[in-house]
Amino acid sequence: MPDGRTTPRAQPSLERIKAGLLRTTETLAIELAHPTGDTPDWNALEWRLATAAAVAHGVAGQLHTYVHWSNPEWTRFLESQHDHVARRHERIDTLLQRIDTQARGIGVPLVALKGTALHAIGIYAPGERPMADIDLLVSEENQEYAGAMLESMGYVLSFAGWKHRVYKPADNANVVCLGEHRDTPINIELHTRIQERLPVATVDITSCIYPRSPAPGINSYPSHGALMSHLLLHAAGNICNRTMRLIHLNDISLLAARMVRSEWLALWGDGTTESPWWALPPLLLVSRYYTGAVPPSLLYELESECRGPLRFASRHLTLTKASCSELWLHAWSGIEWSRSVREAGQFALNRVRPSAQARQERADMVRTQLWLQASPWVTATLWRRALAWLKHPVTRMDTMYVVRAALEQTSPAWTQRPGPAVTT
Repeated sequence: MPDGRTTPRAQPSLERIKAGLLRTTETLAIELAHPTGDTPDWNALEWRLATAAAVAHGVAGQLHTYVHWSNPEWTRFLESQHDHVARRHERIDTLLQRIDTQARGIGVPLVALKGTALHAIGIYAPGERPMADIDLLVSEENQEYAGAMLESMGYVLSFAGWKHRVYKPADNANVVCLGEHRDTPINIELHTRIQERLPVATVDITSCIYPRSPAPGINSYPSHGALMSHLLLHAAGNICNRTMRLIHLNDISLLAARMVRSEWLALWGDGTTESPWWALPPLLLVSRYYTGAVPPSLLYELESECRGPLRFASRHLTLTKASCSELWLHAWSGIEWSRSVREAGQFALNRVRPSAQARQERADMVRTQLWLQASPWVTATLWRRALAWLKHPVTRMDTMYVVRAALEQTSPAWTQRPGPAVTT
């Protein structure tokens, strides 16, 4: 455990960090799903890595509420995170009210997505679930009006990607800290489609999410089933890209507890969309930790619609393997999601020869994400990265960023003091 001294210490070996992340991540996942109260027998490094895992997986607030371990410093860390998340929630709620009022004034309907919707239906209390930003869905014909509205509220367009446009406060100033901070700027992501690349072809479920008769202002999802469809597609994209978070599994398990059998039929949409084969991997992962959360009959139905390679891989998937808790980068991760040999070939070609759009997306990430800007890896040429892979395993930049932030904390209580910034 940290002793409060500021004497520099050598960074542990990557193998120790990898093993520590595996142990702490899986312990946090199991304990959050079925709390026992048994304090883990972790060494000092593992307790620090646990703070990194809790932050990266967005579950410090949930751990504070439901998991009570006999470790004063850990408890103070969770209390601090819970307080920051709760105070940030107040700011987000106030901003949502402003957006609702402005959107009503100009006659633009919006749908508040994911975390905002979960809070609105009482799945979480303030302080229990962090939100990195506000996600809003708007029709394509109203996108420009919504963008102009956000700009009139003091926001500027940061970048436009294939999934959404990201707006940031004009006076944006990132807070440098480990984990959540009440003063972190609140970004707004404006979507016109609800879609994911899995891994090449796009799955689009917008027709299931957007209300048939939306009113000006902020609208809710048409049903719990529609919200679940979005959570599962988002989780599928995260698993495909190895960016899954424990809080996403928690979201799905808590919403599933409120759903009746008929509401799951929303996964199949209105009959005009393809089968929800993509829902099987996240549901299998949820059922691995949250026993009984997913109806067995639903898993049985989805298995018949999911291709063999992905079905097999999903049965052996763990949270660590599907998330940033896996320390090493894997060049071909996600290829098992390909639905044909041709698509797998296109996936491999995209890795070897990225498209102009992919290169632009990478440049946008480097420009806007703090955790990428200090790393030479992301700006290296493709061949230099390939050569590095041949020489030795390559660590994930997002993982090492939060790990370093946790290791460099000097306060015994891990309070919010200046240190490396983390965006998770």
